[in-house]
Amino acid sequence: MARDEWTEPGPVEVAAGVHRIPLPLPSDALRAVNVYAIEDGDRLVLIDSGWALRESREALAAALRHLDRDLKDISRFLVTHIHRDHYTQAVALRREFGHRVALGIGERPSLSGELLSGKPLPQYADKLLSCGAKVVIDRIGEAITIKPEPGVWEEPDEWLSDGETIHLADRTLRVVETPGHTQGHVVFVDSDAGLLFAGDHVLPHITPSIGFEAKLPEQPLRDYLGSLKTVRAMPDLRLLPAHGAVSDSTHARVDELLDHHERRLDAIAAALGVGAANAYEVARLIGWTRRERHFDELDVFNQMLAVMETGAHLDLLVLRGRARSETLDGVVHYGLL
Repeated sequence: MARDEWTEPGPVEVAAGVHRIPLPLPSDALRAVNVYAIEDGDRLVLIDSGWALRESREALAAALRHLDRDLKDISRFLVTHIHRDHYTQAVALRREFGHRVALGIGERPSLSGELLSGKPLPQYADKLLSCGAKVVIDRIGEAITIKPEPGVWEEPDEWLSDGETIHLADRTLRVVETPGHTQGHVVFVDSDAGLLFAGDHVLPHITPSIGFEAKLPEQPLRDYLGSLKTVRAMPDLRLLPAHGAVSDSTHARVDELLDHHERRLDAIAAALGVGAANAYEVARLIGWTRRERHFDELDVFNQMLAVMETGAHLDLLVLRGRARSETLDGVVHYGLL
């Protein structure tokens, strides 16, 4: 399959009784998010839900018609994490049809705080300031507080915990906590069918953002790498990602991701070695995306993500004893040991 073919609309059966349905993400470089419709007797269980947008709802309804089903036939959403392209359509459809929605318990701090309250998220500005990135704050203006979209955030019906078993008509899913992309990210394992519903934890062509959530964790990269190793310790499963095509080996991609981040840590250490002193300065010295683009070529939202991800790598270098840090005038400065 060509790299972009996975975004073509309509259901694709990727395993017996499992259908991949790409839903549109307008104005997003990712282009689409995969939801997986699992046959459960005469009902459907969906892994993730899409973004609560008219285009997404219409695409989901059209795909279900190809399966001789409709939106009323969904009984339950099992959501890998709280980002809007995975969670919010489940909330919107629940109001109309009464579907049940389940989410990892680790997302509770983010959801119960700023998102449900409708308050802005000033910690992004605080984090950027501590990274020495005031110029990014000045550029992003009002967007730095990323206000929750009205009406799309509600608590789930169920909070999922690590190791929990979900029994469907013809299969059993196991919940595995995989913090890193978000603190409450979970994947769903169908051991009998050899399937991993991976959400954004393992993606075939890109690395997921780290620590972009309402409650910022202390060491998101440490958490993410640990979660990759958790998945690597399982039997090799077929990878069913949220963005990108299905592939036969989760292990192969996990190995690539682990290697990528080790090389990234080395590159960031090298940037410290030539005089960069904070996350913003380091981010400007290293390449971004597969094309190794300069920081200035990124849009301001991705500059924010780049600075925060660089900070996560620097903090892990400190944790591993390869670097030191100190805070001066509110900015965290780093140096090699």
